Amino acid sequence: MKNSRTVLLVVILPLLFWGCSDLLTEAPKQSEVLDGQIEGLSFAQARAHIAGDEAFSELFTPQTGLGPVFNQTSCEGCHPGDGRGHPATNLRRFGKATANGFDYLHDRGGPQLQDRAIPGYPAEQLPADFTGLSERGGPIVVGLGYIEAIPDAAILAKEDPNDADGDGISGRANFVHAPEFLTLGPDKTIRAGKFLGRFGRKATAINLLQQTAGAYLNDIGVTSEFEPLELFNPVLGNHVGDNVPDPEVSTETVNNVVFYLQTLRAPARRNENEAHVRAGERIFAELTCTGCHIPEMQTGPSPIAPLAFQKIALYSDLLLHDMGAALADNYPEGEASGREWRTTPLWGLGNVGNVLGGTPFYLHDGRTSDLSEAIRLHGGEAQAARDRFVNLNEADKAALLAFLQSL
Repeated sequence: MKNSRTVLLVVILPLLFWGCSDLLTEAPKQSEVLDGQIEGLSFAQARAHIAGDEAFSELFTPQTGLGPVFNQTSCEGCHPGDGRGHPATNLRRFGKATANGFDYLHDRGGPQLQDRAIPGYPAEQLPADFTGLSERGGPIVVGLGYIEAIPDAAILAKEDPNDADGDGISGRANFVHAPEFLTLGPDKTIRAGKFLGRFGRKATAINLLQQTAGAYLNDIGVTSEFEPLELFNPVLGNHVGDNVPDPEVSTETVNNVVFYLQTLRAPARRNENEAHVRAGERIFAELTCTGCHIPEMQTGPSPIAPLAFQKIALYSDLLLHDMGAALADNYPEGEASGREWRTTPLWGLGNVGNVLGGTPFYLHDGRTSDLSEAIRLHGGEAQAARDRFVNLNEADKAALLAFLQSL
């Protein structure tokens, strides 16, 4: 009997290991994922990064401060795997053009529609008389610390609001009012009491603290020391809160999330040395796509040493550009018009589908999974470059798309 068992094990064990080897997979390459911390952090900084990572994925409930009106239950709800969100999670901002300017309809729940609510509270409804509706997907959140570390002067040096060089591209900065909780240093440029915005689809956030505190409140309905007042509920007619004491998230947690975002590494390139990718990079420049999608910028001083004085392949000038009627949302923000958008950084473009089941979604609202269509929808200041793309032969189009997928 013992010999029979031995023979059976000799036969079965190799089969088990052979079967398991088919199931086991290799860890993804760094160039195939978006998350991961920058190199060079101290032990204490690495711990803060990990704490921020945990907070970024925290799932809020009514018992921990969710709502009462909200869009998502966690930061990851809009940024899965630190990547861009699925169109099903898009946020909507709305308002109405009037003779006295644009009305963000605060008395009716504006500017952002919180279309979900905890039990016992009414969710918001989109007013019937809006004239501007901006639908936006969550962008990738990696490399943001580098963007924050770019000096104002480096961004403003790329401005050409009156198209003085006659190239048809007239990028301009969005200057916005700073919330009271921000303490900004003397290195920040001020125009008419406003500061340079660089984060968000229309560059309306000055830094990552403003972006993070605003997202906690507007997207999740969670108050903080920075944004202590619950959202206005137009159905109830007041800032009715829930049963959780305010602030609902600690200052330490908010700061940890900010540090996490600051210390996420920049996306890694793939296949950049392949001949057709290099050919596509040349075509990208020849089409003058680099007029807005500037390949490289440099950071300045930073309290986080690994971020300081680094050249980064951002592929953005971080300025506003008129993108034409097809992409217009008729929703002005700050000094941005209803046709203008901040140039989206292209780094990480080739990985946007990896966190969404293999299907990428492009443009500010994720309306297409076809990268060629995303290019064809460009208009306004990008019209000439778009037309040159349309007129390329198929081989050159394929090379250009291969280059974009390598970013």
